[in-house]
Amino acid sequence: MTFLDRLHQRARQRGEYERTRREIAALPRDVALDLDIYPGDAHRIAWKAVYGV
Repeated sequence: MTFLDRLHQRARQRGEYERTRREIAALPRDVALDLDIYPGDAHRIAWKAVYGV
């Protein structure tokens, strides 16, 4: 994988992370509770979903 490939991949992942985090944080409270999600953990959930760590 070249440097530019890795750079492109990282930029794509960052975009996915930001979109996922925003969507989780914006969930209505009743929906979040039904899914057993605390919106304050949006960053952690999004990070794990995108980066798998």
